[in-house]
Amino acid sequence: MQPENEFVQNLHEVFALFGPVRAQRMFGGYGIYHDGLMFALVADNMLYLKTDNLSRAAFEAQGLTPFEYVKNGKPIKMSYYLAPDEIFEDAEVAREWASLAYAAALRGRKP
Repeated sequence: MQPENEFVQNLHEVFALFGPVRAQRMFGGYGIYHDGLMFALVADNMLYLKTDNLSRAAFEAQGLTPFEYVKNGKPIKMSYYLAPDEIFEDAEVAREWASLAYAAALRGRKP
């Protein structure tokens, strides 16, 4: 298994107030998990947080954009939005945004 890169390793500290996180390699990036549930992803050393219909407006109000990739020549937007830069500077802000993303992931869980 390939070791975490420095950006991903730093997320353990960023989310310290939120709780323990685990990174898992996937599709050239990483899924970021808390209590066994993916609430964030890292692609090209950019952090994206899980959203849903209840939380998306908070991300859009900050001008944050969704994670997007191209499949068969068409852009596909996912339910993960770019994390605000402030989470890397303020542990309390990181906890708030991580909690918002984790709640969206909980709501999206299949029974």
